[in-house]
Amino acid sequence: MKKFIKMHGLGNDYVYIDAINQQIDNESDLAKFVSNRHFGIGSDGLILICKSDIADFKMKMFNSDGSQAEMCGNGIRCVGKFVYDKGLTNKTQIKIETLAGIKTLILNVKNEKVETVRVDMGEPILKATQIPVISHENPVTNLMLKALDKEFRFTCVSMGNPHAITVVEDIKEFEVEKYGKVLEVDSAFPNKTNVEFVQIIDKNRIKMRVWERGSGETLACGTGACATAVACNLNNLTSNHVYVELLGGTLEIEWNKEDNHIYMTGPAVTVFEGVLFDF
Repeated sequence: MKKFIKMHGLGNDYVYIDAINQQIDNESDLAKFVSNRHFGIGSDGLILICKSDIADFKMKMFNSDGSQAEMCGNGIRCVGKFVYDKGLTNKTQIKIETLAGIKTLILNVKNEKVETVRVDMGEPILKATQIPVISHENPVTNLMLKALDKEFRFTCVSMGNPHAITVVEDIKEFEVEKYGKVLEVDSAFPNKTNVEFVQIIDKNRIKMRVWERGSGETLACGTGACATAVACNLNNLTSNHVYVELLGGTLEIEWNKEDNHIYMTGPAVTVFEGVLFDF
């Protein structure tokens, strides 16, 4: 029997389990089971909250296909809400260990519950070999790739996980699944990639849809929003402070040029709590 909480950040939903006070085995299989929207709980993946020797907590994230991922911006905000709301900490500034490094969270509390979270996402990675992407550019702002009947120009950024960002004219009508699943596994990306399709509204506002590596199209992607903000600024399409409109809602992203860190602010929501009996 395992206790869990279903949470979401802008519709990017995960099953969260306290792995400090519960023993969790077969993590990959568990992720596939809970993510199934017909036979499981239904989610974009599984996030385990674990002990850490170098931070307040450690976050282990698994995609719906069972693969482990480095980071999730929407997911880490919910981790912050989980540990505070459940009394695992009383601090409103905490550090979370991830495979993409240690992230600092500022928890905005209202009526004794976390409502929104500001995350220091760290510095964007722009070197091709570290993203990774096969390119001679640094930064990579002109990667031309063909998928089916279309050619795309990508800017590539890592926020601890790889992202490829391209601008399209009409995001609402764009066939994200058709092209996203092809581009995710393009040979230019040794570890596959998340793919962001972006429409520029003005210097401070963009619309984005995302094809997430290992999960397909999701309602939101925090690391993707951060990477997209960087890519758009690099190409002089936006300022360094933008609002990213996703299918699930809006994230505020700031690329602070003084410390070169990306700051993401957005909501974290608890949907329901439950118990797994069969796993």
